[in-house]
Amino acid sequence: MHITPIAVARNGFTDKFGIPRQSREESCIETRIVFEPAYRVREALRGIEGYSHLWLIWGFSQCTMHNAQCTTDGTDSPTSWSPTVRPPRLGGNTRMGVFATRSPFRPNALGLSSVRLLRIEDTPQDGLVLVVRGADLLDGTPLYDIKPYLSYSDSHPEARNGFGEATRDYRLQVHVSADILEPALAQGCPWQALQEILSQDPRPAYRHDPMRVYHLDYDGWAVAFRVEDDRLIVEALEKNK
Repeated sequence: MHITPIAVARNGFTDKFGIPRQSREESCIETRIVFEPAYRVREALRGIEGYSHLWLIWGFSQCTMHNAQCTTDGTDSPTSWSPTVRPPRLGGNTRMGVFATRSPFRPNALGLSSVRLLRIEDTPQDGLVLVVRGADLLDGTPLYDIKPYLSYSDSHPEARNGFGEATRDYRLQVHVSADILEPALAQGCPWQALQEILSQDPRPAYRHDPMRVYHLDYDGWAVAFRVEDDRLIVEALEKNK
């Protein structure tokens, strides 16, 4: 089966480092869903404004079959793939079954995200654009389908979260000095979004050197930070030139 992207995600995540590991309802980060020209048909979105949430089906565009340890023999089915992966939230060293995780390294590199629909914008260049909140997508991610979220069939409050339960509410305390933050705010720094991204601990799970300085780019801004225990300390916050 061959599938074609119907839309593309547009936001400030220009690099994989720092992208939220899951879609989150409480996120303040907005993503624009821009449809490909062949799918900019108003009738295709008729009635979508009646829903508060949507399912996005998308592709891990930066995850190649080679990285996933999958190869093909010219057919649509992988002939070699890894049945286990190492989830970051388990420290990056414990192996779990690929179908028991949301790892991007899987036989078919497809992702699924639940997002809140904020509004529909009518633009002269791109036609109708969906603006959503809570997406865990890289800028440029291809979308293959959009479906409405139905609370009576898609919500299961009693559901068990497996090994993900242990880190569900994991957050770092973000610290930044006034002499770093105030000049950035004066230049229009999207600090609320950056603070959310940093609090989720974007570091690789297997790195815990308190002296190591990490660099993250988001929406035209470069952040340098390090982590001591549960405190993330911003060392620099500058607008990209």
